[in-house]
Amino acid sequence: MDQPEAPSAARQVAQHRAADAPPDPGFDVDPNAVYALGSSSGETARLQRQADELGPESSALLDRVGLRRGDSAIDLGCGPRGVLELLSERVSPGGRVVGLDADSAHVALASRYAADRGLTDVEVLCGDARSTGLDADSFDLVHTRALLVTLPDPAQLLAEMVRLARPGGWVVGLEPDAQVAICHPPHPACDRLSELLLVAFSRNGADPHTGRRLGELYRQAGLQDVTVDVRAAAYPAGHSRRTIRADLIRSLRPQIIDMGLADERELDQLDQAARTHFANPDTLVMPFLNFLAWGRKPAPA
Repeated sequence: MDQPEAPSAARQVAQHRAADAPPDPGFDVDPNAVYALGSSSGETARLQRQADELGPESSALLDRVGLRRGDSAIDLGCGPRGVLELLSERVSPGGRVVGLDADSAHVALASRYAADRGLTDVEVLCGDARSTGLDADSFDLVHTRALLVTLPDPAQLLAEMVRLARPGGWVVGLEPDAQVAICHPPHPACDRLSELLLVAFSRNGADPHTGRRLGELYRQAGLQDVTVDVRAAAYPAGHSRRTIRADLIRSLRPQIIDMGLADERELDQLDQAARTHFANPDTLVMPFLNFLAWGRKPAPA
């Protein structure tokens, strides 16, 4: 007798929504409510750049766990691109890659990105990374990048990541830590941007220092063989990552103004002064520490 066809990832999510989601004509989770950087065209553009900026670190992270052809992997909170191509390169042919994001605009962009590059093994879904509705024990690798740091309860997302991983599979991620940054020589505008960033970023309970907590968070989630690596990159003049703190303030501008932390005029002045300082090749910029972590879901004894 023929075996019934396994439900696709899209069908699993649809079934989960029907069973558990409240009645609502649309599914998108309000990014401004749970995602510290909110939703805007500027934030989407920043995430597009980030895929290239953090490509070397993401490749190094994925290479640590040895994905193979035929494996399955998911990128939670993939945004408009994420690491979909990096995953596809490692599991094809014969593998399976799923991207998932709560913003339908990002899902459309990521789907187009995969189609334009002929990534036929990639499927992109709209869903909440904290409660995906996908089957448990489904993936050889579950990945996030700079997502735990934006959420008020990263342990909730990590629990879902562990649930999705197959026994013996990997949970991996890259998260920044905002406390350690170098801008030399210092500049008052850069100092003020950093001050605004920490306050506005934390408004919904997100922790800008999540990076340093990855090891303990992974172990508390029940993962084994947890390893953490730290990267500190100084970017040359002209590199897009050099202005990341100013870029984040642009994404957070509506929230900063709503909170009464600064007005439009001050933000414009700070942005111009900081970018001028960053453009000087004599200015050294190390904007964040990046923490890479990987751990394995326990296999049955």
